[in-house]
Amino acid sequence: MIFLKTEDEIELMRAANLLVGSTLGELARHIRPGVSTAQLDKIADTYIRDHGAEPTFKGYPNPYGAPFPASICTSVNGCVVHGIPREEQILKDGDIISIDCGTLLNGFNGDSAYTFPVGEISEEVRALLQTTKDSLYKGIEQAVHGNYTGNIGQAVQDYCEARGYGVVRELTGHGIGREMHEEPQIPNYGKNGRGSKLKSGMCIAIEPMITMGKRHIWLAQDRWSIVTRDGKPAAHYEHTIAVRNGKADILSSFTEIEKIIRL
Repeated sequence: MIFLKTEDEIELMRAANLLVGSTLGELARHIRPGVSTAQLDKIADTYIRDHGAEPTFKGYPNPYGAPFPASICTSVNGCVVHGIPREEQILKDGDIISIDCGTLLNGFNGDSAYTFPVGEISEEVRALLQTTKDSLYKGIEQAVHGNYTGNIGQAVQDYCEARGYGVVRELTGHGIGREMHEEPQIPNYGKNGRGSKLKSGMCIAIEPMITMGKRHIWLAQDRWSIVTRDGKPAAHYEHTIAVRNGKADILSSFTEIEKIIRL
C-alpha cells in the first residue's frame, strides 16, 4: 500500500531527514586516512541519540541472518551498500566510503546517503562519484505528480550508462514514512510511463547505486554487504523527497556535508 503524507507529516519527515544530513555532515569532519569505520559508527550513534532520535538501521531485520549490528552502513570501495562498520576496517588514502544513515524522529523516518572521498582519490574515481551524484538529481527532476517510477529509473539509467557505468538492478529506492521501507520500489533503471504512478504527497527515497565496471553484484559472507563481482568501485547517493506538482521537494540535505567535502 502506498501512503500519501499530509503537509504536517511531510514537515515531520523533513526534520528527520535534516537530522540525517547533519549527522552525515558531522561524519564528514572525521573521514580521513587512519579512521576506522567502527569509529564513524560510534560518532553517528551518539550524534543521532543526542538529537532526540533513534538510528533506524540498528537492529534492522535481515532475512539471511542476524539483524544489522550498527547505526550506519559503511561501504568502502567495491562494497556497494550495507557495509558493516568494523574496528579492523581502517580507511586509507584513495579510498571511497558510502555512508547510508537513517533516523527515526517523532514517528517518521529520514534516510540519505553520500559517498565520501578519503584523502586524495583518482580522477577516474572522482568521475564515478560526480556522475552518480548528478544522476540522483536527474532522477529527482522526474519525481513529480503524474510521472511514473519508470521515469525516475530511465533518467538515472540513461545518464550513467551513456558514460560507461553499470547500474545496479537488484537493489532499489523505496517509499518512506512511518516505516523505513514502504511502497513503491524506485528502481534505477526503467522506461518512461511504466511502474507506479507518482502522486503529490508520496514520499520516496531515490538512491542510485552505480558501478565503475559491470553492474553485477553479490552478497558477501557477512550476509549484509553487497559487493561488486568484479571488485571495482561503486558509488551511492540518496535523497528522500516529497512528490509535488511541478517540482520535487527534497527533504534531506547535503549542505552540511558539502561545507567540508568537495569533489
